This record gives sequence, C-alpha cells and structure tokens, in this order.
Amino acid sequence: MKNNEEFMREAIRLSIENVKNGGGPFGAVIVKDGEIIATGVNRVTMNCDPTAHAEVSAIRAACQKLKTFDLSGTTIYTSCEPCPMCLGAIYWSHIDRMYYGNDQKDAAKIGFDDQFIYDEIDRKVSERRLQSEQMLHEEALAGFRAWEENTEKVEY
Repeated sequence: MKNNEEFMREAIRLSIENVKNGGGPFGAVIVKDGEIIATGVNRVTMNCDPTAHAEVSAIRAACQKLKTFDLSGTTIYTSCEPCPMCLGAIYWSHIDRMYYGNDQKDAAKIGFDDQFIYDEIDRKVSERRLQSEQMLHEEALAGFRAWEENTEKVEY
C-alpha cells in the first residue's frame, strides 16, 4: 500500500506534467482505502473553464467513478493549498482529510494570488467589487419551499 508521501508525489508529478502539456501548475489525487480513485489537473485555459482547477476536476472524476456526491472516507492530496472555490468543493464533497504541498504564499509569488477573494468574502455584499443586488426574494423562496416540502429529496 502506498503512503502519504507517495500520493503527494503523484499530485506533484501531475502538476509538473500538466505544465509541460500547456496547463497550470496544479495536480490533485483522491485516495480511498489506500488506492487512487481519481486525479485532476488544472485545465482552466485548455478547457476555457475557470472552474477546471485540479481539485474540482479530481472531485468530479471521483464522484463519477463512485457514483456519489459524498466522498466521505477519502483523502485529497493536492500540489498546492486550495483556492477558496476548491476548498469549498472539498468541504461540500465531504472529503475527510487533505494534504497539500505549496501554500497560498507560494502560489501568489507566481501569479495565483487568491487573497482578494478571501478579502471579498469578509466584506458586506454591498461593499464587494462584484456589484450585487437581491431581487425577487419572495418569488425565489418558492424554490426553497418546494425543497422543504419534498419528501423524496436527497439531502446533501
């Protein structure tokens, strides 16, 4: 059985290989029961998809393979500390544990600085750079009421 360092080395290897293939310097591996079940690399520019980060790509692949949205019982190894979007995806997918190589400061040094997003999250909606306005609140609540009343919903 492989150990944590071997799984992390695979995430790092994927990040290096992805750069050689025209992608961003990020790789991720998801492990369950000592086996790699999914991998992902940063394909933002290759796929013209700003959500195609390594961690999100690995989560999508793992969920498809396991046919579930709940990755409890898994561990993610990622070549870099996740951005806010990826961290959110890791939490939402219920991954149990995370190991990462580079940190936020290392990423910022090469142009991947997410600090502005963390700063924006801490601001009131009215003070954020993204102009936002709530509208049709009462109408929108209808979807939430439908969810609450649905006796066959699958909670997540």
